[in-house]
Amino acid sequence: MNVELDPTAAQSLEPLPPPDATRQRGAELCQILHWLASGRISAQALTQTYLDSIAAQNAECNAYVALNPHALAEAQASDARRASGKIGRLDGVPVAIKDNFDVAGLPTGCGLPGRHAPASVDAYAVSRLRGAGAVILGKAQVPEASLAATSNNPHTGATHNPHRRGYQAGGSSGGCATAVAAGLAAVAIGSDSLGSIRIPASYCGLYALKPTLGEISTRGMIPAARRLDAVGLMARSVYDLGVLLHLLGGHDPADPRSRRRRVDLALPDWEPGKLRVGLLGDLDAFGTEPGVKFAFERALMALEHELEHRRTVSFGDFPLTRARRAAFFMIEAEMLVTHAQALADTQHPISSEMKGWLDFARGKSAADYVAADRLLDDAVVATRKLFEEVDVLVTPTTPQTAFPLEAKIPDNSGDFTCIANLAGLPAVTIPMGPTLDGLAAGMQFIGPPGSDLRLLELAEVCAAALDAAPAYPVGG
Repeated sequence: MNVELDPTAAQSLEPLPPPDATRQRGAELCQILHWLASGRISAQALTQTYLDSIAAQNAECNAYVALNPHALAEAQASDARRASGKIGRLDGVPVAIKDNFDVAGLPTGCGLPGRHAPASVDAYAVSRLRGAGAVILGKAQVPEASLAATSNNPHTGATHNPHRRGYQAGGSSGGCATAVAAGLAAVAIGSDSLGSIRIPASYCGLYALKPTLGEISTRGMIPAARRLDAVGLMARSVYDLGVLLHLLGGHDPADPRSRRRRVDLALPDWEPGKLRVGLLGDLDAFGTEPGVKFAFERALMALEHELEHRRTVSFGDFPLTRARRAAFFMIEAEMLVTHAQALADTQHPISSEMKGWLDFARGKSAADYVAADRLLDDAVVATRKLFEEVDVLVTPTTPQTAFPLEAKIPDNSGDFTCIANLAGLPAVTIPMGPTLDGLAAGMQFIGPPGSDLRLLELAEVCAAALDAAPAYPVGG
């Protein structure tokens, strides 16, 4: 039997037009991968959209310190692979890399003054991205030596929060946060030593994951303090974080701290309504701003079914603030070794503020370092006891929202994030809605080691219930 198609129906089967530039730049990773797979956009056209946007906006927001001159060639190679049917998991996806990771052919400045030789090989995480077909757009801005929770740098300028110019994007992965929130990258890879991926994600209304210690190799990443460091993932959805974790995770025998699993990551089998949820009793004691406290309580009310079984918890007699300060001292001490060559370059001196931090470490003894290191052991024990009582700890991500670039960095900006680094725990942050003054604020989920996938599943459920992601400023 012959069947004639209705001409109007035939027209409806015509390929959809490419999404416009604004949609491309604001899309989640899953959507971008669908467009690439269906042929609605090519990797070359997508990369050109991002490069054009960077050319138009980077002078104002200062998200990037260096661009990859081969980005378009990488995109063309991706299109050729797709035409042949042999593609990687992220083929054609444009990615920003924090400037403390080696990217072959680009200098690794780490926010320090002077000239820096191009890296000869990629960092482990970068090589995994390339192996999956991702397009490396460039290196994202960091503060001096990637040390502080700020997006200000005395040598390379300030990175602005894309939601409010003149305000902090946070640190030390602030360049990554601005790139993703402003639609100048699809996703970004940064680092997290005391909250460096989660603090800027909170300030910029993004999603971020600090994995279990050793889950992603840090080889080729300039360390802050090796016991604290983790590769951090930043995106515009929780799902995107899961894709990146599956791609980048795994044992690297060349990284002494890489985690060889006895078993895989725990399956995402939590039932959110049955979880034992831990909440810190007195947010005011952490110096939490009223606006952040209001947004957190509002979010908890909205999540009464997802986070139903709640109890107030504490870290016992563990001195969290003192431990965070001790960890910062360990970072300062390790930087004396890590950046010895740059510090000896009298032609390109570091800032007086940085010099003061490092001089503080110089004035301490080996015994002081050991005492600080033992506090981290105490953190491991304290959190083990905590997670005997609860399945997940839920906090605001930061005690404050973004603040003016010229303002002093709050001492407590990492008080909620640091425990995950001190004890090697996974942590996820999601947007929990704006404060009364319209600035973004984040909600953080912390779990025991190996619970990364469970945290991501819970975060995705809660993110869907809150529906609190800001309107990212990707137009123009």
